[in-house]
Amino acid sequence: MNPWQHFKTVTRHRWLVMAGCFRVGLYWQGLTHDLSKYSPTEFWVGARYYQGTRSPNAAEREDKGYSEAWMHHKGRNRHHYEYWTDMNRQTRCYEPVEMPRKYLVEMVMDRRAACLVYEHERYRDDSALAYFEKSRERELMNPETRRQLHYILTMLANQGEKETFRYLREEVLAGKPFPWETEKQ
Repeated sequence: MNPWQHFKTVTRHRWLVMAGCFRVGLYWQGLTHDLSKYSPTEFWVGARYYQGTRSPNAAEREDKGYSEAWMHHKGRNRHHYEYWTDMNRQTRCYEPVEMPRKYLVEMVMDRRAACLVYEHERYRDDSALAYFEKSRERELMNPETRRQLHYILTMLANQGEKETFRYLREEVLAGKPFPWETEKQ
């Protein structure tokens, strides 16, 4: 049980996301990002499984076969692609739907901050892209959300924060088309 270290990790993560969100103009999302992590359902599980090098949800999942904290978290935080799943009226199956852009951008900030928190001095601009490319989550995302996220994380890896944050602020959040969307026209 390590509540103090877990509190510091969650709070550092929130501050990093908030700073990134503020840089691109997402003030409300920056202020409210991951507040559910302080709820008893998420906080005490995080304190119990705290390791400091990865999400406590992964350790809870290994121990119990599922993560109650994660199920609570993903259902309350729209910056997770898992939140954006709904019933398709034609197939009557649950399917991922495309994320609104403001939550896509918050997801980028969340992933960047998680890498900064857990990788410490090993963090590089390509950390979030490397994590995304080795994960299986790509298979579960809405194809357009996956394409948009990959494009932005690749930009972060290749062009750095300054250019990527400018692009997010001036293009993505302004509703301008992604490059492949202009090719369709």
